[in-house]
Amino acid sequence: MPNAWNQTRRMKRLALGPMTNPEYNEWWKLDGEKLQKRKNKAEEDLDSLKTDYKRLGLLMRTAGLRKTLKQWHEEIREEMNRPDRWEKKFQENQVRNRDHIMGKAVVQIRKVADHLQTLAVQVDTLSVKYELESDRGQELASLLWKIRVLSIRAKPYL
Repeated sequence: MPNAWNQTRRMKRLALGPMTNPEYNEWWKLDGEKLQKRKNKAEEDLDSLKTDYKRLGLLMRTAGLRKTLKQWHEEIREEMNRPDRWEKKFQENQVRNRDHIMGKAVVQIRKVADHLQTLAVQVDTLSVKYELESDRGQELASLLWKIRVLSIRAKPYL
């Protein structure tokens, strides 16, 4: 029996010995560091993949909102094929331009009418002075009459 006891004791030492060996501890430490580095690398890769996934999702959402070049060309073709719309816009612009020109003309006509009225007042004063004196007075009176007619015609434009 003592022989059996020694045998089991040696087996325990044999089994426990290599685990407590300094080389084994060094190997275990290196292996643990390698595993830790791999784990850290995997976590970094996972974070990178998560951000890439978020960016990709955002790109996919914005891509759905954007039109492709082909779609823009198609839309331009459709717009070019609508001559009635462009004709209407052209007519609207012509009316707007005509209104602008008419507005300028009305302003000029008002200036001329104002000037005619001042001339009529001047002619009135001159005709009073010279009406009875000479033939020239008669001419001035007829000019006065013509100016008055013109100023009467110009009044609606004021």
